[in-house]
Amino acid sequence: MNGNIHSIETFGTVDGPGIRYVVFTQGCLLRCQFCHNADTWEIGAGKSMSVSDIMDDLKTYLPFIESSGGGITVSGGEPLLQIPFLIELFKECKKLGIHTAIDSSGGCYSPNAHFQEQLAELLQYTDLILLDLKHINRKKHINLTGMPNDHILEFARFLSERMVPIWIRHVLVPGITDDQDDLQSLGKFIGTLENIKKIDVLPYHKLGVYKWEALGLEYPLKDIEPPSEDSVENAINLLTAEVSYMD
Repeated sequence: MNGNIHSIETFGTVDGPGIRYVVFTQGCLLRCQFCHNADTWEIGAGKSMSVSDIMDDLKTYLPFIESSGGGITVSGGEPLLQIPFLIELFKECKKLGIHTAIDSSGGCYSPNAHFQEQLAELLQYTDLILLDLKHINRKKHINLTGMPNDHILEFARFLSERMVPIWIRHVLVPGITDDQDDLQSLGKFIGTLENIKKIDVLPYHKLGVYKWEALGLEYPLKDIEPPSEDSVENAINLLTAEVSYMD
């Protein structure tokens, strides 16, 4: 079983608990204006790697990963575009007792029976979902990502109903995702979920601008500066106001 892989980070510290072996998959349906991995968008590109290739490499880092309470995180791109590959990879990880996590926007979530069947199998081997909620407002979500958010919010409810542990991630972009009413609405939605382990507010940054330029793309947020610490703290307070955390 092979997957289309963009890159691998062997000592990730922000994509789940502990030290993480982070696999960045290739391909994404969203076109987020603040994306710092625009080079992962193209579906079907990247390096073809087998599950055994990744496992052989991962095993060399296990002493560091296990001692930190870490594991493997599959990010992207959008990992759920390659569910069969993830199933086989996580099956092998579970044989070694490795903690498994997926960083997903939910952008390809579907009620389609085949997708649901594959997702249900994958979740049997998944310990944590890092769910990126870009915007609660549907129209603003379309402007920001090129897609509506109905199916993404449905994915969040799906995970809550099945009590799959999640970390919520929200990128705070001044003038775009930091509106007080929007943050309060997002906080209320998050408050309806019963599977929250953690909420991260990620300050917008410009570290991915060079990738846009290398791809010949015009970066749409070039005039926006990162948010202040007070803005980030305010967002955290609004998003966590009604949350009951999962044990």
